[in-house]
Amino acid sequence: MKIDIATLFPEMCESFLSESVVGRARTPSATGTAPVEINCFNIRDYAGNRHNRVDDKAYGGGIGMVIRAEPVYACVTDIIRKGLKSPPKLIYMSPQGRTLTQGFVKELAREEWLVILCGHYEGVDCRVTEELGFTEISVGDYVVTGGELPALILTDAVTRLQKGVLPDDSAFTDDSHWNGALEHPLYTRPEIWRGRSVPGILLSGHHGNIARWKEEEAAKVTGLKRPDLLSK
Repeated sequence: MKIDIATLFPEMCESFLSESVVGRARTPSATGTAPVEINCFNIRDYAGNRHNRVDDKAYGGGIGMVIRAEPVYACVTDIIRKGLKSPPKLIYMSPQGRTLTQGFVKELAREEWLVILCGHYEGVDCRVTEELGFTEISVGDYVVTGGELPALILTDAVTRLQKGVLPDDSAFTDDSHWNGALEHPLYTRPEIWRGRSVPGILLSGHHGNIARWKEEEAAKVTGLKRPDLLSK
């Protein structure tokens, strides 16, 4: 999979993308290939002025600034020109978009190439997202300062589903939300901590009983913490 991120803060993104699971996923294996190729592009490089300014005041008034259409257009079209032969799926991280769910992540993880646009300030001139045909995606019904954190959330979520990133499929198919429920409770050493014991069944070694316990406990946890998921 190939992921390209258009942002005003590439260094901020790279600091996260170089660590943990995503960082390892970008590292070539012994065969010389990596499960995921991730690149960050600075929209300011396409500003077209000596101060690299990409924002301006909003028509109609308002306090915040808006990222101009042309730098975004120049950046994204350059990414596409230098990329794969097949067209990418263009994504704009926006609180007005479709909410990101695990099911949606599964869909996006099957894409060959994602180009993710990070807005900032009050957002991006809507004409460029309409012109290029961006899909808007939200990570929740709240607003953060810019699209970088949402873009990194999306990148992490789709990266961990790529073949060769995690040890095997159970590393993510047992997670919360994979099949619509939350994950069962988790325990590790010591066996007793502050008077709280690990359930005996997890120490039994009986794989069938343990699997049933996990399924039953996942249902209980879902009903207690997220009863809205049960109706789905």
